[in-house]
Amino acid sequence: MKKLKEIIGKLKDKASQSKAAIFSKHKTLSLLRATTHDSFTPPKHKHISTLLSSGDGSRATASSAVELLMDRLQTTHNSAVALKCLIAVHNIINHGTFILRDQLSVYPYTGGRNYLNLSNFRDKTNHVSWELSSWVRWYAQYIEHLMCASRILGFFIGETTPFCKPQEERVLGVTNNDLLREMDSLVALMEEIGKRPNTPTSENNKVVVEIMDLVEDDGVVVVTEILVRVNEFVERERLGCLGFGEIVELVYVLKRLEMCRERMMMVMEVVEEKRFWDSVRELKEKIGKTKVYREETKVFRKTTKDRRTESDRFDDRVLNSVGSIMFPSSRFL
Repeated sequence: MKKLKEIIGKLKDKASQSKAAIFSKHKTLSLLRATTHDSFTPPKHKHISTLLSSGDGSRATASSAVELLMDRLQTTHNSAVALKCLIAVHNIINHGTFILRDQLSVYPYTGGRNYLNLSNFRDKTNHVSWELSSWVRWYAQYIEHLMCASRILGFFIGETTPFCKPQEERVLGVTNNDLLREMDSLVALMEEIGKRPNTPTSENNKVVVEIMDLVEDDGVVVVTEILVRVNEFVERERLGCLGFGEIVELVYVLKRLEMCRERMMMVMEVVEEKRFWDSVRELKEKIGKTKVYREETKVFRKTTKDRRTESDRFDDRVLNSVGSIMFPSSRFL
């Protein structure tokens, strides 16, 4: 049965590609070749490059290419095809032209049909496709977070490489409120990376390996951008301008960041890791010394203690730590 499904998938690929070739549909043919039913082979570089070249022409050409890609992603029930479509989307975010990226980002941003909403995706063909289905659901959600974070930051995260200068100069002109939003979105993206599936048979799957290579490249950039913003708070004396609510939100973001420490080690060199966490520790120490934090924390503790009754079962350590209070952030769009 499994072999029969694989044969049917290959026949579908050949039939679709032959039809596209007959009708001289070059864009459709390159897309089909990049998103085959083969569960173990990632898209070839030349086919992704052909797809990306759609952005070199007019806006209409780019729009048509993105529409073809999204329609294939939305209509397929095959996990391999869906993952390869998402890989193509990720490559557009990282390497596509402005026009191509603009056409891609317009769909979720305008509140219309969300083509990446694959939270209910299931491919029950066999155990491999079933496991890959979990990767489809996670990868689609990750890319949605990536696009959302990119909109908040004002640039596509993937277009910054580890060899490019980070956004220090741009951050200088960002307000405290926006800086907190950016920190929140970057940490949320790092949290999403940590939610990747842990499936045994997909560990050596080349499609999954391709996905994780792309995601880890993003992780390098995310860590760099977080460090830029941590240093901005440390070095520019911004803490004195923050209100108590903003201070609490910053503490909460730093706590979430520390919970990502293990997954961040994958994308950080030893020297960079030490420098990064030294900066985070310095920021936490400066927060603890700020006047508004000390005064408001003192008031908070006193109020909490006065209101405490015999029925309360809260631990003193929880009551005495503002940083441990879970203030949900509404800044992530």
